[in-house]
Amino acid sequence: MKNKTIVLLVVPPHSPDPKAARISITLDSADSFAVLGGTAVENTGETAVHGGDVGTSHGPDIIGFPPGVVAPPHTTRAADDAALQAHTDLTTAYNAAAAMPFTHDLSGHDLGGLTLLPGVYRFSAGATLHGTLTLKDQDDTNAQFIFQIGTTLTTDSDSSIISINGGATTWVKGAVYWQVGSSATLGTDSAFAGNILARDDITMNTDATIRDGSALSQFGDVTLDSNRITKGDLPGK
Repeated sequence: MKNKTIVLLVVPPHSPDPKAARISITLDSADSFAVLGGTAVENTGETAVHGGDVGTSHGPDIIGFPPGVVAPPHTTRAADDAALQAHTDLTTAYNAAAAMPFTHDLSGHDLGGLTLLPGVYRFSAGATLHGTLTLKDQDDTNAQFIFQIGTTLTTDSDSSIISINGGATTWVKGAVYWQVGSSATLGTDSAFAGNILARDDITMNTDATIRDGSALSQFGDVTLDSNRITKGDLPGK
């Protein structure tokens, strides 16, 4: 009887994957919104939104602006044609992100403490972030990170997302998308990055921030509390 040799290849969750180079998600008209609620947007405190509109696609309620501020030339839009088209394009992007073959399965893992390269990361149920998640885009402005989350996204208070390239702490040069199967909640004083594409509610607790991203809900409310949301190449980025 001949002996057989079995070789087991283990690929860690943060390793590179050649399929990542083929990833492409676009928001189309939804990219003009920093905040989009399916039914309502409700703000408390001095929330500041830069680089995008604040709107609702299927409801008249945009509450708390002012004291919340949407930096010109952007504005608030309640169920107008632009918001309705944004909802359609958001749904298209959400479905495209959900249908992509994943490059790594992170089900059951906390995002805190991980360093990830561009790719498609799957969570069969909920995803959590305690501590710091590092995204290493390798100085590629076309890099994309896509997170497929079966149910909820929850970040802890004081959690953060950063990028490290060439040994220096920078900001993510590519695009980050969070496809969330139900609701998303960002913890108090957390520093988040990327575009949240949620089916249901999005809640940003006191002083939570989103940098170079957006909070976009298909069918739920977006609740804000003294937050800062920025899109694009803005001062201080």
